[in-house]
Amino acid sequence: MKVGFIGVGYMGYGIAKNLIKHGHKLFVVANKNRVPIDKIIYDGAEEAKDIEELCNKELDALFLCVTNTPIATSIAEKLLDFLTSKTLIIDITTHNQNGSKDMDKIFSTKNISYVECPVMGGPVQAEEGVLGGIVGATEENFKKAESYLKNFCKDYFYFGEVGAGAKSKLLNNFLSIGTATLVIELIKSAKKMNIDLEKLFSVAKLGSGNSAALNRIFDKVLQNDYTGFRFSTSNTLKDLTYIHELLKDMPNSEKLSNLKKSFYQEAVDKGYGDLFISELIEKN
Repeated sequence: MKVGFIGVGYMGYGIAKNLIKHGHKLFVVANKNRVPIDKIIYDGAEEAKDIEELCNKELDALFLCVTNTPIATSIAEKLLDFLTSKTLIIDITTHNQNGSKDMDKIFSTKNISYVECPVMGGPVQAEEGVLGGIVGATEENFKKAESYLKNFCKDYFYFGEVGAGAKSKLLNNFLSIGTATLVIELIKSAKKMNIDLEKLFSVAKLGSGNSAALNRIFDKVLQNDYTGFRFSTSNTLKDLTYIHELLKDMPNSEKLSNLKKSFYQEAVDKGYGDLFISELIEKN
């Protein structure tokens, strides 16, 4: 199938690579980071000079994997001038609680089918094709999307109409970011107290605090590598802002999300926005 891709970055590259691997003809447009664009072209993608040229490829599907809801809606409005109802939109973007609904409304004005599929996992899992898909769509559009989702997801789950996927993704991130934050603060505290990190890791793995975040971060830290959790501080702050908005009517959850958000707001204010959150272990 002819597939377009907007947003070939850290996450998008692995998804795009797997689409090529499974036989799709992939077309991409450049973004500010040329490194993943050049890599995916080397893997077999064809670069379009702009959105108009991309849409003129008579795409069967178009993937969006961009930073936030405002960027996604801006792109959606530009796409309306060129897309036809033949193209299925599959949106990997992590939206705020109403962002995917807004996207669906934009595309519905031209009867373009829309599927939200934010994912669980990071760049490594994306490249390995073992992400977890969180899908919101009509049942008909979900079935249309399945042949693509199988290319980069180990498993995917249909949560219902558009909007359900975004909320479920944010709740999952509430847990995963929270767990990663606890691991980061655990290591920072242990280093300050001169606790043996290798022994602490061995103990932690035996208890109920064992988790994917614990292993991803600690395994690397013991090798003096602080890039185990490959999710940027600025993106973490964005997600926690969305999460805080989602949980505003749930007092205890709202307090927890606001506390976590304050950690990353402080880090961004200090100029650490481009660092992976696990790299904050080395920062005061």
